[in-house]
Amino acid sequence: MAKLQGFKMLTNVDEALKVWLNAWSVKQFDCVVLPLVDVCGRILAEDVVALVDLPCFARSAMDGYAVRYIDCLNASQLCPVRLEIISVGEVAVGQAKQIWTGNPLPDGADAVVMLEHTVCNGNILEISCPLVPNVNVIPCGDDVKKGQIVAKAGTRLNPYVIGLAAALGFSSLKVYRKPVVALLATGNEIVAVGTMAGAHQIFDSNKLMLSAMCNELGAETIDFGIVKDNVEEISEKIRQALMVSDALITTGGTSVGGLDLVPEAVNSVGKPGVIVHGLALRPAMPTGVAVLNDKPIMILSGNPVASIVGFEVLGRPAVCRLLGLSRVESRFVLSAVLSRKVSGFLGRRTYVRVLVKFSMGALIVEPVSAKGSSSISTMTKSNGYVIIPENREGLTEGETILVQMFGGIEIDV
Repeated sequence: MAKLQGFKMLTNVDEALKVWLNAWSVKQFDCVVLPLVDVCGRILAEDVVALVDLPCFARSAMDGYAVRYIDCLNASQLCPVRLEIISVGEVAVGQAKQIWTGNPLPDGADAVVMLEHTVCNGNILEISCPLVPNVNVIPCGDDVKKGQIVAKAGTRLNPYVIGLAAALGFSSLKVYRKPVVALLATGNEIVAVGTMAGAHQIFDSNKLMLSAMCNELGAETIDFGIVKDNVEEISEKIRQALMVSDALITTGGTSVGGLDLVPEAVNSVGKPGVIVHGLALRPAMPTGVAVLNDKPIMILSGNPVASIVGFEVLGRPAVCRLLGLSRVESRFVLSAVLSRKVSGFLGRRTYVRVLVKFSMGALIVEPVSAKGSSSISTMTKSNGYVIIPENREGLTEGETILVQMFGGIEIDV
């Protein structure tokens, strides 16, 4: 019956995250060497150091003629300079050699004059503009110097880093293996997707949604199914999951009802067990965090939106750490104007689902809902969320606020 009295104390979100992250260590994950075609989105396991200059030779930045700049110091439209056009060999005094964009600068030349500034009469080139040293020339090592670190360990590899690695001659890179997150749903009322749901039963949407959120960050997941509201059964599933995973996420059974047994089950498995249970957060107040076998456990609500917010607050930093990222990848943030007043809750950090629209030349934020942690459709109607701090009762109409974006901006046409 003591559980039914509710949470006696709620922990500040930042404090809970700090305490939890300090309670488990990041193991040195195995590394794999993959061809460049397979590394997009993976986390780099070692610094990429340029073994050559890029470019490795001085080259032309324009279509034109390679010349000695000193020959063209006094060139003008009224008094063009005339040079002999050659096709082979070194460029000597009074000579020019045709060159195309990207071609190596021939010996003797130290500038390139653009085609637009020349007139060709047989083997004589007229140049009508003065030049300076290395004009229209890309020097050796202009992009990257040999020995330069071009990407640090802990970097998520994107197409541009991959392109740079290829340009430097790399055909493969060393990356961390993907961490494995086990997922477990609890509840007598939960049934698997694809089965028949009886009266008062609901389909297990949370596990699929949380799996997708983990996959989106780059982690792999293992589905440990659904377990009934029984401490022994939940405990056994937790033991099994931790044997084959780097982290565990449970959903459901974490409030203060008589059948909310997950925190108790976690504590029965080992120490230190539950670190924090009950956050000053809305929604997702019943969220808990734990550590077993030096592995992090997220105890999330069974309500879909609450489980999403719980993952955003705690799961995203934890998974980023497990991936080997050098920093937490936050949501894209933009500034926009709130279309109407939104209420918060003093003492709790409130996450409000919103729709950001570009209308009449301005970014407008329309609140979708600040309530209804079971209403998953509010997430599909949103493209971001606004955070109301613990020390504010709400946000006012017309206020310029920051929005954490998880979808594209809607444009009124």
